[in-house]
Amino acid sequence: MAGATRRAVIAGSIVLAARPAWASVGGPAYLSSARDRAGGHVLVGLTEDGRETFRTPLPARGHAAAARPTAAEAVVFARRPGRFALVIDCANGAKARRLTPPEGRHFYGHGVFSRDGGRLFTTENAYESGEGRIGVWDALDGYRRIGEFPSCGIGPHDALLNRDGDALIVANGGIRTHPDTGRAKLNLPDMRPNLAWLDITSGELRHRADIADERRMNSLRHLALAADGAVAVGAQWQGAVSETPSLIATLREGETLRWISGEPALWAGLKGYIGSVAVSREGQIAATGPRAGRVVLADASEVRAVKRLPDASGVAGRPRGGFAITSGAGWFVSEMAQTPEISMQSADLQFDNHLVAIGATCGGAGVG
Repeated sequence: MAGATRRAVIAGSIVLAARPAWASVGGPAYLSSARDRAGGHVLVGLTEDGRETFRTPLPARGHAAAARPTAAEAVVFARRPGRFALVIDCANGAKARRLTPPEGRHFYGHGVFSRDGGRLFTTENAYESGEGRIGVWDALDGYRRIGEFPSCGIGPHDALLNRDGDALIVANGGIRTHPDTGRAKLNLPDMRPNLAWLDITSGELRHRADIADERRMNSLRHLALAADGAVAVGAQWQGAVSETPSLIATLREGETLRWISGEPALWAGLKGYIGSVAVSREGQIAATGPRAGRVVLADASEVRAVKRLPDASGVAGRPRGGFAITSGAGWFVSEMAQTPEISMQSADLQFDNHLVAIGATCGGAGVG
């Protein structure tokens, strides 16, 4: 109980620290990349109920964004593989910086700030060797690059901080790519995904959860954190659709992956693809299946419900419980975990893959 109370206090302090910084831009709860009616690409701020608070043009399609906890500032990453990340002052729309990885590197679409907002960590590919890297940028010194360390795997995609803020959790998807071949997957016969816990100061490996041989083609892609430190993982299957295994797992540092059970037809019906994953305050897991137009709701052990939503894309926990979900078909959804229905709100935007919560690292309960 004492540990749970301490976690709640820490989570609350993070939210309170972020709120004043983001109040100047309407107090958004979320960030999302999107495409507008004219076909342009934008970054938008959204309230908990989907009201737009700001809109900033982007030069090309964005993927995920990282919200700086101590300023109304976001870093938007190009759709992977990409060589730009834009630092945007969300108060005035100014593009304060453009981050470019070193020669021989490209971004993988995600990044995360340290809890004090002083450092930015970016997932990258050292494409000649195929090794994953974590770039380190000093946000207090004009986002000067100050170092990098191994991701301890191939194809690092999503990353987030652990509950204590002293380790980076990295989803190494296991898929090797190279700019000369675009998004072609170069090593499927011997891919080896894993999750790695890396010390944010030294870069040293604290724990690595490898995937079992029979599931080694399940590329670990996206992450969400529960209040008790458990991680929810969304995967993308690279094998035959008819052989698709579970695409959602949970674990804690020091543990192995525990795959959530569901009907085999469900996983095949998702076309082997989870787009985003989130954990609610109640400890419920939500995962989007954009290719199938589905949202999967689960607890730590099994799927509890599957709901329809065309091109379901981003998902994040709502501060008051349940989930907010975006759609590439132009919907913002307020999904309350206590009710069986999805309530929808139309938008003039086609939302991209991810919905990033501002000032909250996770929900308020564990996932088992």
